[in-house]
Order: sequence, then structure tokens, then C-alpha cells
Amino acid sequence: MRVIAWLVEGTWPACVDAVRGHAPDTSEVVLLHVSGAEVPAVAHGAFAGLLGRGHPERDPGDRLADLGGASAAGLLEAAAARLGRPCTLLERAGRAEREVVAAAGDADLLVLARDGDRDRLGPRSLGPAVRFVVDHAPCPVLLVWPEAAPDLTTLPPPPPPHEGRPHDEPDHLGPGRPGPPPSKPSHGEPPHPGRPPRHR
Repeated sequence: MRVIAWLVEGTWPACVDAVRGHAPDTSEVVLLHVSGAEVPAVAHGAFAGLLGRGHPERDPGDRLADLGGASAAGLLEAAAARLGRPCTLLERAGRAEREVVAAAGDADLLVLARDGDRDRLGPRSLGPAVRFVVDHAPCPVLLVWPEAAPDLTTLPPPPPPHEGRPHDEPDHLGPGRPGPPPSKPSHGEPPHPGRPPRHR
């Protein structure tokens, strides 16, 4: 079983703990971090526009890329220590959501954490990147809360029953939709009980 955990600053401990708790000991575990290429690219472009390309050793984009790589390496090493079992450390660069989906192509399970507004339960607790991965992942996904999961008291009240319909009757037609028109009697059946059919 191949398990990939997508690690992001601030939420990665929850993903590592989920792997420890749910992945069998015999699993092949990959700890994945994706570094965005946007900031170094902007710095490269600004430097080239201001000073030209005559002094590449002064390009701040390279320095930013080095700092980002060192930060990612430190995060992956801390995650491996927390996991406490053999694993593979994988660093990729690019659009995070697309890199994660690509990396999960041969995975049996993908572990990731919510990245949205976790104070407001519902769709807003997922940011665009995690929503993209959940929608397009080619394998089962284990979505974890970075903090303690909410308890059952956070469930909203049920919606009020539809007026004029019993509580336990499902609304197949939807609100405001009329039912099907009454069927017309066939030629072989009398239009009214007890009245013979009319022949032309």
C-alpha cells in the first residue's frame, strides 16, 4: 500500500499523525511538500527588468529559491522524525494542487488537511487548492482536521418540513413542481366505472 501525505506549513503535523494512525506498518509512506514557484519567478523577472542579465550572481530569485528549498527540507525532516518509521521524502515545485494530483497517480491513499476557514464549518473550510485535489485525486483521499475535529453539537438544525407534506414523505418532485398529469383512459377501458366504452 502506497500512502502519500501532502504536507503544508502549519497543518502538516495532523497529516503525519493521520498516517501513523491509519496506514498499516507495511505501507510505503511518501511525505510530499510542494514549493510554489511564483515568488522566485517574480523576483527573477523584476531583477532582469531592472538590471538586465549581466550579473546573474546578484539575482534575488535564486536566493529566494534556496531559502524555500531549505525551509521545505527542514519541514520534511521534522515530519519524518514525527512519523518515526521509514518513509520517502519528496519535494516538488509548481502549482501545489496540480503537483499533488500528479504525485498521487500511483498512490493507494492520499492524506491532506483542510486549508480553509476552519472556524466556519461547511464548504468554506476547504480552500481552492484542497478542493481541487479532493475533486481530481486519482485515489481515495483522507481529509483531516488540523485541530481537533468538531463534535456533534456543531450540527445545524434540520430544515423545516415542507408545508402540506408529512415529515417522513420524501420530496421527490421538489418544491413548487406539480405532479404528473392524470393518465388518459385507453380505448379498451371505460372512461368511468360502470359505463361502457363509446364506439365510433
